[in-house]
Amino acid sequence: MVQLHQLFPTVVGTTQLPLDPLQLAACMQALLDGRGEAEGNPSEGCAWTGDLHGVWQLHQDERFQALVQQVNDQVWSYLDSIGFARSQVALHLQRCWPVISDWDQAVGRHHHPNAHLSAVLYLTGTGSGEEGVLRLHASHQPNELVAGLAVGYGGPIAPNHPLNQSHWDLAPRPGLLVLFPSSLQHSVLPNADPDELRCSISFDFVLTAQEQGGSPEYLAPHPRHWTSLDEPIA
Repeated sequence: MVQLHQLFPTVVGTTQLPLDPLQLAACMQALLDGRGEAEGNPSEGCAWTGDLHGVWQLHQDERFQALVQQVNDQVWSYLDSIGFARSQVALHLQRCWPVISDWDQAVGRHHHPNAHLSAVLYLTGTGSGEEGVLRLHASHQPNELVAGLAVGYGGPIAPNHPLNQSHWDLAPRPGLLVLFPSSLQHSVLPNADPDELRCSISFDFVLTAQEQGGSPEYLAPHPRHWTSLDEPIA
């Protein structure tokens, strides 16, 4: 009998954060105020994302700091789980922005090349996925053996076989936090509920060496050791 060893996994973390109803209502109102009269991003059918509209530092807003602290705690737990020694790294929250999907709005497939670890915290959702699921895409599919077979279309690989998945979907619900490598391609399917908004907060984190200590070899030095350079005078 053949033993199967599923090696080299991509680790995605999920947890359910407790959200105080009053705090949640205040955060939702703040997100809607930030969106203002806008209906979406310039690309047709795309959800409104705060990072393209100047709303990318929610972690500096007092109304969100309790939520941000909960997320930060879980990020450290995620790093512990995948083998990082806290004594050797510094964690930086680089950006934090809202995403609001109205009916039939989506977010195209992308990744975050300017960060190391990303997270999404959902403020709405029923868990049914009707408001649009988060889709995490496989970087590559080594088990399809012959390139292109796993796309389906009546091919020899059984549809949705667990060892040949092209993606994994997560349905939003209030308080669901998802953590994943920033290099992982992801997208959001269209909101199919005309009566509901799909609201979430995205986070981008960067890892560097700690501020104190010897010369870092494997990580970028702590930003306090960086020097900004002026352009040369012509």
